[in-house]
Amino acid sequence: MVSGAGAHTGAARLAARAALRVGAGLVSVATPPDAVAVNAAHLTAIMLKPFDGPDGLGALLADRRLNAVALGPGLGVGGETRLLVDTALKSAAVVLDADALTSFRDDPDALFSRLHERCVLTPHDGEFDRLFPGLLEQSSSKVEAARAAALRAGCVLLLKGSDTVVADATGKAAINANAPPTLATAGAGDVLTGLIAGLMAQGMTGFEAACAGAWLHGDAAARFGPGLIAEDLPELMPQVLKDLQ
Repeated sequence: MVSGAGAHTGAARLAARAALRVGAGLVSVATPPDAVAVNAAHLTAIMLKPFDGPDGLGALLADRRLNAVALGPGLGVGGETRLLVDTALKSAAVVLDADALTSFRDDPDALFSRLHERCVLTPHDGEFDRLFPGLLEQSSSKVEAARAAALRAGCVLLLKGSDTVVADATGKAAINANAPPTLATAGAGDVLTGLIAGLMAQGMTGFEAACAGAWLHGDAAARFGPGLIAEDLPELMPQVLKDLQ
């Protein structure tokens, strides 16, 4: 999980915790130099891997044990994030969320040309519209919009909401309807990013990981009930997974 700068590290840690709780055997937070201290103060079972810029991230990802990477939450919008995304896409299965998507709003095709079948995009409605302007309004349904977007991007796309839709470039689609309104809380989307990345690290395809991650996310929230905050979600994973087992 790639962390943002020193004042924007919480989202990456939420995602990393979710990846660890959903079963990834080794989870690391890749951290820029100015965020090493704050991340080190919060992490225990999750490893800390300092890096400096795209070349530094590339050097980390040369370790093939790191077979999935997530970028976007708290990462910042701009050219540096675009370069980090480009580096990650050359190395592993990738989940892109939040700032990793918004950084390409002025040139979505620059992102789409780099994506591959081991990628998952996880936009909410606003981020979706930045990459696919007008597509939601022009489509007859959310499913149709997600299918068209996945085809254009050439990878799996998860369009968030109370009726989250997952689609891939072949037109296959699924609707997840178990997300309670308590999931409309800051950081919940970062947890979902981590769940998907953690499942992909264990060998799931992007489509399977996105479907399973969305369902697990919703089930955990429903179990907790009122007062849910994002930090609660990873801690509910052991019971959710135990009951499935």
